[in-house]
Amino acid sequence: MSYNLLRLTLDRAAAAEVVRGVDPDVLAVQEPPRGPWGRARLRRFARDSGLRVVLAGRGARTTALLAAPRVLPAREVEVLRLPWRGSRVVRRWWGRRGVVLARLAGVDVVVVHLALDATERLRHARLVLERLAQRAGPTVLLGDLNEPPSGPVVELLGEVLRDAAPDGAPTFPARGPVHRIDYALVSEGVVVRRLEVLDGPLVRRASDHLPVVVEVEARAPERPLSRGVTR
Repeated sequence: MSYNLLRLTLDRAAAAEVVRGVDPDVLAVQEPPRGPWGRARLRRFARDSGLRVVLAGRGARTTALLAAPRVLPAREVEVLRLPWRGSRVVRRWWGRRGVVLARLAGVDVVVVHLALDATERLRHARLVLERLAQRAGPTVLLGDLNEPPSGPVVELLGEVLRDAAPDGAPTFPARGPVHRIDYALVSEGVVVRRLEVLDGPLVRRASDHLPVVVEVEARAPERPLSRGVTR
């Protein structure tokens, strides 16, 4: 499950109820709560949702990874800190970003929340692909790419990972979704059983994004991820 939580600033109880209703193995979070009490608020949210925090903070910044106890422990957990460029004003406006990577139940899960700035978004996507090329395993990338399916970042990532639902429903804004910017992308070693964009009154209260739920079956790939490997 992938969910932009808008820092839990809308209806935290509704968001937890949405997640609890899905009972996901993995929850890829974008925009987790920040600030001095951010991690404590995220841990509380995880408990309310029946999950545990795998990684938050430590450079992950706008991403976090939660998981159900049944799929723990997580292995090869790491943060990819994304470089920050531009003026001080631009930095303050866009915010520093990071990526969480972890292996859970034999699958490499990657949590991303790419920038609003198109140039930075593309630069960060290239760095994500470089890191994925060093990990050899079935991969599911989940997150808010801040870009439509026709965008250059989606095209770039598509050289290695395929869109789990090319005709998926829009995900933003939650109260009247018209843009599809939240994705599940999978490697050659992953079979997609279903993908659903959740909607409804409870979901629309919980955040400004609709969550994406994907059910997959992982199979060992023949070789490490690199450009041109997948269809």
